[in-house]
Amino acid sequence: MHAERPGAGDGADPSGRPVRSGWNQGAPGSIYDYVRVAAFAIGADGRISQWSDRAAEFFGVGAPDAVGADPVTAFIPRALWREGRSRLERILGGEEWVGTVPYRDSAGSEGVAEVYLMPGHSEGDAGGAVCLAVDLRRLQRIETDLAASEAVFGQTPTGFFLFDRHLRLQRVNDAFATGIGLSAADLVGLHPHEIFPRAEAERLLGALRQVLESGDPVFDMRFTGPAPMRDGARKWSVSLYRLVGAGDRPMGVAGQISDVTRRQRDEREAASVRRNLALLNEAGAHIGSTLDLETTAKELLDVIVPGFCDTASVDLYSALLAGDDTPAGPADGAGELRRVAVSSVVTGAAAVTGAPSSADAARVGATFCYPPRSPHAKALRTGRSVTPDRHPDPLVRSTLVVPLVARNVVLGLVQLSRAKGSEPFDQRDVAIAQELVGRAAVCIDNARLYRREHERALILQRSLLPPGNPAASGLEIACRYLPGSSGTEVGGDWFDVIPLPGNRTALVVGDVMGRGLRAAVAMGQLRTAVRTLAMLDLDPAEVLTALDEIARGLGDGTARPALGSGPSPFAQHQPLLAQSRGAAPPPGGPEPADASEVYLATCVYAVYDAVKRRCTIANAGHLPPVLLTPGDDALMLDVPPGLPLGVGGEIFEEVEVELPDGALLGLYTDGLVESRKHQLEEGLEAFRRALSGPRRGLEDVCDHVLSELDPHHGEDDIALVMARVHALPEDAVGDWRLPPEPTSVARARELAIGWLLARGLDDLVDTTELLVSELATNALRHGRGDIRLRLLRDTTVVCEVWDNGYAQPRQRRAHVTDEGGRGLQLVSLLAERWGSRRTPKGKIVWFELGLPAPAPARV
Repeated sequence: MHAERPGAGDGADPSGRPVRSGWNQGAPGSIYDYVRVAAFAIGADGRISQWSDRAAEFFGVGAPDAVGADPVTAFIPRALWREGRSRLERILGGEEWVGTVPYRDSAGSEGVAEVYLMPGHSEGDAGGAVCLAVDLRRLQRIETDLAASEAVFGQTPTGFFLFDRHLRLQRVNDAFATGIGLSAADLVGLHPHEIFPRAEAERLLGALRQVLESGDPVFDMRFTGPAPMRDGARKWSVSLYRLVGAGDRPMGVAGQISDVTRRQRDEREAASVRRNLALLNEAGAHIGSTLDLETTAKELLDVIVPGFCDTASVDLYSALLAGDDTPAGPADGAGELRRVAVSSVVTGAAAVTGAPSSADAARVGATFCYPPRSPHAKALRTGRSVTPDRHPDPLVRSTLVVPLVARNVVLGLVQLSRAKGSEPFDQRDVAIAQELVGRAAVCIDNARLYRREHERALILQRSLLPPGNPAASGLEIACRYLPGSSGTEVGGDWFDVIPLPGNRTALVVGDVMGRGLRAAVAMGQLRTAVRTLAMLDLDPAEVLTALDEIARGLGDGTARPALGSGPSPFAQHQPLLAQSRGAAPPPGGPEPADASEVYLATCVYAVYDAVKRRCTIANAGHLPPVLLTPGDDALMLDVPPGLPLGVGGEIFEEVEVELPDGALLGLYTDGLVESRKHQLEEGLEAFRRALSGPRRGLEDVCDHVLSELDPHHGEDDIALVMARVHALPEDAVGDWRLPPEPTSVARARELAIGWLLARGLDDLVDTTELLVSELATNALRHGRGDIRLRLLRDTTVVCEVWDNGYAQPRQRRAHVTDEGGRGLQLVSLLAERWGSRRTPKGKIVWFELGLPAPAPARV
């Protein structure tokens, strides 16, 4: 044998180590691993002279049994012996023969072999034959597989390639060659570095080595790069598989490659469309969740930053924020704007979203004007989006200015910017931005309209409430009114303190069901009605009965709030309300329209008599008053609740409570104690705890209560009236009874004069003497029974004359010739106020005089 020498067969194994192929170092495996082949020799005598190991495996007969045997009788069926013998003789005579021969192997299985018989010669010119047998069925299977492989490899539109173990192309199909831009013949033998750019070739080589060594396939590996023979960058998708021969011997790597340049572009387009649709969906869900201008602007920026742009700002006309009816700016677009929201994911956001005047103008709350010829002013002037050619900040790649237009009115603008490294705005982005900003503009305009109506309702509501803390005889009054949070409409809560004759005071707290301007108007109507009824000096139950009729009249022909539209003190009465209207509510369902469309209000009306220190209370569906007496804990008064005003048919009951000196009486609305976060009983208990404890000033009591209960505030308005009893001095009241005799008139004058002189009220003696004489004379002439005279001193002096007659005095104009009829005219001229009121057994006629001014101190 010759010494080994390097040659064309040198190569490398799968790990990259060099392999030298020679006579004694061939690679394992051959065609015989796939095709069943056997070789043997026949001598000149017609018998088997040589028998290979593969022949022994093929036919299942060992060499000892085969050598020297007659091949015809040993391997050919008996029926074919004659033909086989004839054929063997011709072969030994020098004739070649190729044909098929049935055979039976050692396991008894029948097969068909394709036999090649070739004459041979040996020493001495002796004849013989060399024989080669091939399993025909396996050969046919290989032919079928090769045909199928050729069909797939040659006809598929996808690029296919084969790399050998040295990672050079061995074969490619036409689709691959077309995609690369070379012929299939030119590609054979090329290395990836000779086809693709270096970076991408290294990635491909790494994947090829990984597949060749591990056997794990690689799917859809993407890489980019221009093919050297084609123009433009290409996007490739490659899948790699290891080719394995007999005995799991790696033979190379097969791959499938696709040009996905267009598909990737389409995928990007589809992804962009999906993102835009998701952005619009998110905008519809999040923008406009409240009716607040600033919050709506922030919601817009939360949606578009960073999903659509890197920085953004919202500028609104200052007139819009001020509540003007004409929020649009001047025609040239150079009106004053205020920045209401800024958002950025880029460092240096103030510079990126800066306003034209200064860096300080970029902050939220700053006001500025854009120059008339600037792109921003153009957008405000035309109502169309503008894409400025450049931006003064170097961080900005692209800017888009979109005006906020709602109902054909420009409200402001939104500036969107993309920083360096982002794609610039295109026409599709402009359309999406206009859609997003358009939705936000409608919500901002709704918020503007709501804010205007809300402020008007607040002005109306507060104008109907008593200013400050009103004065009351025998009471110290402190009041609080807190509207609901800024996101809610105005409510119908109200309170009032009404001075009544006889050193009495009416305390009223009410709550109209519903919210908004309509509730505020209804509240004003009911409050006015309460004041009118109070001046008639009706009992609390009579006042509520009359109010009930008025509330029912308010609802006739008027759109009414629906039950169940938020926290309401009427929830417990809803079934009864439905029955009172002739309809039963469905179980678990909403109230019928005819049962729910009612003007409803709750009200508690209390009258305190400072002389008797007694309080008479009636309730119409309202929460009970709270009472705190000195030395005790606060408690809720047991007042019959009644039904809300507007239901009708309810008889209201009164309770009378004696209030000791220093007692504290509180009236309130449900917003103070009721919340969705806790039960009503918990709020009432917290209210009682807040009142109990050390004695505080009345103003401090109100502040302490609101401070303790404020964590639950914000859902509804709060009205709170606190009254502390201050008993009148013992000498503040003079009370006498006189018989129905003419001498009682003079006696009444004497008693009144003596009472005034004893208290140093000499300046009031003459007027009081004259007016007491007139009232006592009228009581004796027109009344019945005893005459009662009572004088009261507090902030004024009040004189009351009681009798048992029910006829009310009426002032009339006396003629010149009349001898009488001028008494009440004198009372009206000389007294600051006068009037009459009914009592259970008659009437009281009274007048009021102001206290004289104190004399100046002597120096």
